Amino acid sequence: MSSGKVECREVCGEVRDGLQMTPELMLDLARKAAELVVGRIESLPGEDAWDGEFQQELRARLMEDPPEDGRPAVEVIERAAREILPVAARLDHPRCFAFVPSSPTWPGVLADFMAAGYNINQCTWLTASGPSQLELVVIDWFRRWLSYPESAGGLLTSGGSAAAVDAFVAAREAAGHPERATVYMSDQSHSAQSRAAMIVGVRPECVRMIPSDEHFRLDMEALIRAVTEDRAAGFNPMAVCANAGEGSTGAIDPLEAMADYCEAEGVWLHVDAAYGGFAIITEKGKRLLRGIERADSIGLDAHKWFFQPYEVGGLLVKDASTLENAFAVRPDILQDTVWGANHPNFVDRGLQLSRSARALKIWMSIQTFGMAAFRRAVSKGMELASRAEEYIRASPILEILNPASLGNVCFRVNPMNTDLDEEALEEINRSILARVFWEDRALMSSTLLHKMFSLRLCIINHTTTWDDVRETLEAAERFGMEALAR
Repeated sequence: MSSGKVECREVCGEVRDGLQMTPELMLDLARKAAELVVGRIESLPGEDAWDGEFQQELRARLMEDPPEDGRPAVEVIERAAREILPVAARLDHPRCFAFVPSSPTWPGVLADFMAAGYNINQCTWLTASGPSQLELVVIDWFRRWLSYPESAGGLLTSGGSAAAVDAFVAAREAAGHPERATVYMSDQSHSAQSRAAMIVGVRPECVRMIPSDEHFRLDMEALIRAVTEDRAAGFNPMAVCANAGEGSTGAIDPLEAMADYCEAEGVWLHVDAAYGGFAIITEKGKRLLRGIERADSIGLDAHKWFFQPYEVGGLLVKDASTLENAFAVRPDILQDTVWGANHPNFVDRGLQLSRSARALKIWMSIQTFGMAAFRRAVSKGMELASRAEEYIRASPILEILNPASLGNVCFRVNPMNTDLDEEALEEINRSILARVFWEDRALMSSTLLHKMFSLRLCIINHTTTWDDVRETLEAAERFGMEALAR
């Protein structure tokens, strides 16, 4: 354009300049997006907990060249809400019991919207002083809930995987970056833990999977034997990883015994509490997680049992300096971000440089509802899981495979007075899982418990009712009876 002016065009009756929109259009589009999201939340209980599609269909629908000229933004928003976002597991559905579901609060959703709108990069104090201080506040809340000492500190992460990597980096540095390092964890541990160990340089064959007992908790005798044998063979035990809410069963490893042993042996103890850690805010959870406060590091996910939207995990270490000793560097390009003494830069505590303002959603949710509401919501999950166990034990067709732990219940169809072998039982229960998946509103998942196929409910959604749980168990019974009749 010879005039030097930027070309403008009209979209939806509003003038847009380059990549900008008028305030009127921005507000209209925000209202439209909010209406669609709120409408989706309100209609969710009457829909299925899962709605997916084969890739061939989605490629045909979505694989296209980017448009050279834009289209009305409201059409783009509506298409996203119609063709893209609903085609997924609805992890916040009251009958989503698969994997470890998530049910975010509305203030948490709004916080992510606001943080994105303010375009926060919370890498250093200079770039984000207010959000950095808020993260310190939230981390200190976690510290107090976990009964960690005042020397403790940490950061919020994308999730448990990043928290585990940060923890094992700190463990490696605390151990002096040993050669022939070994790491120990239960054979029930989440794959994120073994992956993190390998990322920080532990060879795959040196990640020791310790057998679990009949209730899927790490076997202490086997751990002691493995460490003793490794030391005799010239290996250097670097870290032990404990489960505080294992994903399949909700199992909690013997935290106090593991802490005793690791202190005596001088080995770093990391607790994977990504799923179960926030049970600590309840009286029952405090009893179940006794000993967690003695760990060197703890990972926990607020986007699981603390009702926040993805992504927000966290890592706390008993001595905050262990993270900064491992991660702090002073590149020239960031030299201007140093702002006086005692102003913490979160870039010095973990693997990320660019970081979103994750603490805002936790803070806004707690400020809005208060801790009493969160305690009730977490307690409700444990209460429903216990009630589900009672239902299963009273059923003539269902069999409990592990007592309810935290929000988890593992069971299968195994009628009384039958002589079905394990292969036949697995086939029946796989068919039940598939029928619930395709024919019922609920979404369950399965696991293997010492090679035994198990159906599994993870009941931690704050909107879930007993009717949701009971009707899902009734569907399993009904499909089981039909499978047995064939």
